[in-house]
Amino acid sequence: MNAPMPAVLQQHTIRLLEQLLQFAHPADATVQQYFRKNTALGSRDRARVADAVFGCLRHLRRVRCAAGAGADAAALVEAWISGAWQALDPTALTLAERADLPDWLAERWPWTGEEAEAVAEAFKHGAPLDLRVNIAKAKRDAVQAALAAAGIETVAGRWAPNALRVVGKPALQRHPLMVDGSIEVQDEGSQLLGHLLGARRGEQIVDFCAGAGGKSLQIGAQMRNTGRVHAFDVSAGRLSELAQRAKRAGLANIQPMALRDEQDPRLSRLAGKVDRVLVDAPCSGLGTLRRNPDLKWRQGPEQLAEKAVLQGAILNAAAKLVKPGGVLVYATCSMMAEENDAVVEAFVAEHPEFTLEPALPALAKQGIALPDTGAPSLRLDPLHHDTDGFFAARLVRCA
Repeated sequence: MNAPMPAVLQQHTIRLLEQLLQFAHPADATVQQYFRKNTALGSRDRARVADAVFGCLRHLRRVRCAAGAGADAAALVEAWISGAWQALDPTALTLAERADLPDWLAERWPWTGEEAEAVAEAFKHGAPLDLRVNIAKAKRDAVQAALAAAGIETVAGRWAPNALRVVGKPALQRHPLMVDGSIEVQDEGSQLLGHLLGARRGEQIVDFCAGAGGKSLQIGAQMRNTGRVHAFDVSAGRLSELAQRAKRAGLANIQPMALRDEQDPRLSRLAGKVDRVLVDAPCSGLGTLRRNPDLKWRQGPEQLAEKAVLQGAILNAAAKLVKPGGVLVYATCSMMAEENDAVVEAFVAEHPEFTLEPALPALAKQGIALPDTGAPSLRLDPLHHDTDGFFAARLVRCA
């Protein structure tokens, strides 16, 4: 049972959940907009309301089972607060209901048996806050000590050599180390993708789907501010702050550029000249369910099929930039075979000049020792690695 909630907060929770259940917009954006319109709610009240609505989204199948068929938002919130959803007999529920997954996703879930439910359960817990220490400006031990002196406890990342995991939920946005670019918020799994690329000093690198540029900054620091990191994305808005972030991070080797699409003619000047290309492809985002539980309700198998077509087109375009002997890393924050193995297999079948290279040895060369599952590609999940869900394939072009 959850702690009793004052009636006024319960009404806010119901109204907000009603909006969220329309699944018209990302949940975090809807929540932020609601709180901007309801400024009388203090920080603690906002936290309680947010915890409740996100709890309902994480456990929606069981909450609905407890509330009854056709239950409205008020009944769902009551089932959540009372803990009735936790009192259900598991043997009377389907796998999808126990795992709090839509039927279509449960049918495609990459795990089986007891492991399937264990991984699904891990995805229902909120994600921790991970930091990446910017090695262009600081060392991990020194950053950890400085944070501790400010009362912020962290532990060293389990896998990535520059990762710190924050204990609790302290305010970090205005901390001097954040302001001066010594640390960046980045999931430890995401950091491993940057290491898998294996960028070296003086190389030409392309971050093909750079987004806001977090991995571009990581790669630029790994190269010790040498060479060039071309940060491409089709959204100028996402790239808009990267130049300023690079300056703050002490990096002059980042070059952002917004593309028209993956066929932008300006890419031709780099054809066959790039040492390493990272394609962190747009995807379903289902590997981020710890942070975005609404994603499992806002999508269906048809969206996965659409994403796979786009992913294949982007991967084909990015491959043209790789020089002989160069490396191409294809990654998603998804666990779904349609977006991962199927895309890579189709690509390799069409591009015999590329070979799928085992990912773990490439990471082991950097002192990163992950459990060997026998799969050539990198697969991360919250149960086995305590990270978001990620997939990455390392492809090498024949010299």
